[in-house]
Amino acid sequence: MSNSGLPVIGQDDQAACCSPMVREPLDEEAAAALAKMFKALSDPVRLRLLSLIASHEGGEACVCDLIGPFDVSQPTISHHLKVLREAGLVGSERRGTWVYYWVLPAALAQLSSLLQATDEAVAAGVDRAAGVA
Repeated sequence: MSNSGLPVIGQDDQAACCSPMVREPLDEEAAAALAKMFKALSDPVRLRLLSLIASHEGGEACVCDLIGPFDVSQPTISHHLKVLREAGLVGSERRGTWVYYWVLPAALAQLSSLLQATDEAVAAGVDRAAGVA
């Protein structure tokens, strides 16, 4: 049985939310929300944390598994995870002593959708770089 005919839940919401910048300018509210996400990702530790969480087996990671790869203290890691959570990039849940984190696919889809260039914009950029009018 093929899944090709099944709808992707939330796909239309993503497109409606964040059209690529080359098609239409962002409104003030969307720009503020997206800026918060990009600001959270501008720190190398947070970017690595997001990558570690996303690539962790099962799609979620215990905070206890996220401390080892960094040369910073546990409170610093907790602060960075809080920034990622408040930016809407990761979700979390306390299970006993530990907190588990997972990447929120909708947030990554928003960022990806925003940065997608249309074929026309890519071609225009190539033409400008080559000096073609």
